Amino acid sequence: MDPLVSTEWLANELGAPDLRVLDASNHLPDAERDPRAEYEAAHIPGAAFLDIASLFDPNSPVPYALPTAEQFAARMHVLGIGDATRVVVYDDSDVNTSGRAWFIFRMFGAQNVAILDGGLGKWRAEGRPLESGEVSHGERHFTPRISDVQVRTKAEILTNIASKAEQLVDAREYGRFTGELPDFRPGIPSGHIPGSRSLPHAQLYNDDGTFKSPEGLRAAFEEAGIDLSKPVVTTCGGGVTAAVLTFAMHLLGKDDTALYDGSWSEWAADPTTPKALGPAE
Repeated sequence: MDPLVSTEWLANELGAPDLRVLDASNHLPDAERDPRAEYEAAHIPGAAFLDIASLFDPNSPVPYALPTAEQFAARMHVLGIGDATRVVVYDDSDVNTSGRAWFIFRMFGAQNVAILDGGLGKWRAEGRPLESGEVSHGERHFTPRISDVQVRTKAEILTNIASKAEQLVDAREYGRFTGELPDFRPGIPSGHIPGSRSLPHAQLYNDDGTFKSPEGLRAAFEEAGIDLSKPVVTTCGGGVTAAVLTFAMHLLGKDDTALYDGSWSEWAADPTTPKALGPAE
């Protein structure tokens, strides 16, 4: 299965016994939206609710850290996702949370996972069927596996500022990167990690919410000053839209990438870390 599937493809595959569709929607607090309520009101037929907002490791010092293997396996068990299940994730979120869901699946070795291109918005715009209520499937066993997906820590990013071994690209909107716009988190300043480049994740999409062509994606990274022949670490506010950049590079065949899970929410909260304002250096 391709990592990016169309609404037409999904419409033709709905009901296949080895396919699970997941609504991975979540929203920033200032959006004042309830993803579960919206899912229960209208979702793609047969889709279950991933509840990605609760899929994190509460024992990690990183805010809303990636889940543990045990947590992920337990969630897959109740969602009826087994080792051979094909999974399509979608969202209806301004921060495109299906990218984070895709990253988590890949981190635990799932190979047959895809993002629905255009998400629920495109599905709805095309007049395709929707249903309401909760969806549940029979329980299945999922075995987390070691993968080559890379996650970076704050200590590693600090080291990289000096070594410059990996390029750092920030997916937040440009005003938060430069410091011109306030962060939505109380007590968190704007700005960026020194040496990072800015590529707001919204620049990777067409007007209808679908991903740009490979040529368009490549151009976006190049215009941001990213050399795609060299390793890249993605970052953002809390590890969500950073995964969108990671996914876009995956579409381009580039997998020598890593994600800084703590991102700006961890970095900015630490008074000892260096911080920069203004355009990328």
